[in-house]
Amino acid sequence: MSTTAGQVIKCRAAVSWEAGKPLVIEEVEVAPPQAGEVRLKILYTSLCHTDVYFWEAKGQTPLFPRIFGHEAGGIVESVGEGVTHLKPGDHALPVFTGECGECPHCKSEESNMCDLLRINTDRGVMISDNQSRFSIKGKPIYHFVGTSTFSEYTVLHAGCAAKINPAAPLDKVCILSCGICTGFGATVNVAKPKPGSSVAIFGLGAVGLAAAEGARVSGASRIIGVDLVSSRFEGAKKFGVNEFVNPKDHDKPVQEVIAEMANGGVDRAVECTGSIQAMISAFGCVHDGWGVAVLVGVPSKDDAFKTHPVNFLNERTLKGTFYGNYKPRTDLPNVVEMYMRGELELEKFITHTVSFSEINKAFDYMLKGESIRCIIRMEE
Repeated sequence: MSTTAGQVIKCRAAVSWEAGKPLVIEEVEVAPPQAGEVRLKILYTSLCHTDVYFWEAKGQTPLFPRIFGHEAGGIVESVGEGVTHLKPGDHALPVFTGECGECPHCKSEESNMCDLLRINTDRGVMISDNQSRFSIKGKPIYHFVGTSTFSEYTVLHAGCAAKINPAAPLDKVCILSCGICTGFGATVNVAKPKPGSSVAIFGLGAVGLAAAEGARVSGASRIIGVDLVSSRFEGAKKFGVNEFVNPKDHDKPVQEVIAEMANGGVDRAVECTGSIQAMISAFGCVHDGWGVAVLVGVPSKDDAFKTHPVNFLNERTLKGTFYGNYKPRTDLPNVVEMYMRGELELEKFITHTVSFSEINKAFDYMLKGESIRCIIRMEE
């Protein structure tokens, strides 16, 4: 039993007091976990574009003060009543979506969209009692997507914590909590390219590069990167991308360009931008008869696109995916083992490392487009 179990812990957290303003390192009080919850000591966290999006308060109801962060690795400090799959000392990855194990989605082999613990970006409190576990001088500080990893200690629903191999380096596998699994899983679990096949990846940010890594691991022979920023092409080569298309370099739709390159279309396409035009192009560039396009990027809420039904009748398939179709508690340990066996390369995604007190540098790197993933080391 942890010596701090059942007690309030005082620790440092990077608090966002208002939209777009630098985070402030504050002393916060972290309440003990309630029934069905777990308290983690975070050792490493990383910055994802989703953190930046909500920190900037773009397109959603702003909720401040808040502790952001949702990609991390840590050690279980204590568990609440009824938690049996985790114990103090276990290594775990917190995940923005969860696996209650009881709902129809969790019991389905096909879905990872847990009814209870599905992502909710508007919720700033715990599910069980609608209260925050963070406070400063009695004033509550809001949670973010149930994880809030920009804190030395955090409390989350136990269904959102995946127990992993304690030998796995947390400063590497922490990036599996969100973007890397989202892109990698979209390819290997949903698009499922065959060895020797062709795959087009739309968008070469972190998620798109992870999708390309999935194509590389799957044995695809042609991996075509599509991006409006040509400077991304060189760096994408180490993720298996071996051909590049910038739509701005052509005077016809990019789907036509790719169809000509690939003798009628690619076998698989994975869209990782959230752009409606990219979604249309991804579906339009796959080969009739067997082509599959997978949508990963999150569009604006009012976006829509239309396509002719003959595209489906000609046996093209359009799919969507959430978190790469991975169930957090069931599947994440296996992805960690892929890394441990050398089958999945994570180091090449990590471009920067900063100390916790320098966390605002991580935001600067991402806003300047300089980072894929920046690791934030909690201990100075």
